[in-house]
Amino acid sequence: MNPLNPNRKYLTLLDPRGRCGRMEGLLLRESRAENFYPFLDLETCSSPLNRNPGSTLQVPVQRLHGKVASRLWSTVIHWKELRSVQPAGSGGFGSVYKADYFGETVALKKVKKCTKNKLASRQSFWAELNAAHLRHGNVVRVIAATTCMPADFGDDSSIGAVLMEFVGDRNLQQIIYGGCDPLEDRCVRYATDIARGLRFLHSHSVLHLDIKPANVLVSGEDVCKIVDFGSSLKLDHRCEVSCLSPHLSHVGGTYTHRAPELLKGEGLSAKADIFSFGITLWQLITREQPYTGDRQHVLYAVVAHNLRPSVQEHPVFQSEQGRQCRTLLGRCWSGDGRCRPTAQELVPQLEQISSQT
Repeated sequence: MNPLNPNRKYLTLLDPRGRCGRMEGLLLRESRAENFYPFLDLETCSSPLNRNPGSTLQVPVQRLHGKVASRLWSTVIHWKELRSVQPAGSGGFGSVYKADYFGETVALKKVKKCTKNKLASRQSFWAELNAAHLRHGNVVRVIAATTCMPADFGDDSSIGAVLMEFVGDRNLQQIIYGGCDPLEDRCVRYATDIARGLRFLHSHSVLHLDIKPANVLVSGEDVCKIVDFGSSLKLDHRCEVSCLSPHLSHVGGTYTHRAPELLKGEGLSAKADIFSFGITLWQLITREQPYTGDRQHVLYAVVAHNLRPSVQEHPVFQSEQGRQCRTLLGRCWSGDGRCRPTAQELVPQLEQISSQT
């Protein structure tokens, strides 16, 4: 039974603006009432996103029943259940810790505030949850998220925390540039994992918008999983959305992987992820950095002169598999997004290339 409306099967919470800006844009859709706590503390889930077309945030909440839930995610982190908390990494986004949570190894991500652009940092935190209600083997699973942290975990520099499955200590960037092991037999398989994750996300209207090797974790089973949704967007197909929209100030991505239409401030689509995927695939194959030189020069050349990473100088593209990958790369990083394949089309093409090794 829906605790707010006994006659409704699903609980829908629309934008209650006017409550001091708390919870703007929060939308709960088609979440079964039996998955909700009897009382949901919405103060721990105060999304700053405006409820504008293209910026929908879905927040289903589940009971834990004494263990980490396998389907939906929670707005409550049971801090006392975190054990053996150890630093696992840090970056511009904040810090990541490895911990035990109800007997499961998890990753705790503390998201840092951006003092220069507070709105963008808040939007980025809530964008982390655009895929929280989704489950797929090539997407890192979110367990819980909250903006309320106890004093011994939080500080003034943190905007909130996200609890995720712990995939492992390696990301794709470390494997590409930090190891000596050959990647020839794995690069297409890794790329297929990423494409499968994108196919799933795009089927649920979620754009990642920052696909790159550093945002792909590799598990102990050698499976790639997409992580870090701080630049992501949940599309509303009723309208076209530009990355220049003021409520999308968190959308940016890494300039070396950013699609030309994002650089020009044009409409966003899933094809932006395909462009980034193409650059990532090139890195997997060549194990080199895509561009050198001044950042502004690269940005201008990508848009104005169709600059792309070199494929002519690499002998790896001379084999039969290499030629197929070269053709695929040309389609993925086309300046015209309409000419790029969809993730749905990418997966079977990569599977076919992989089968020839």
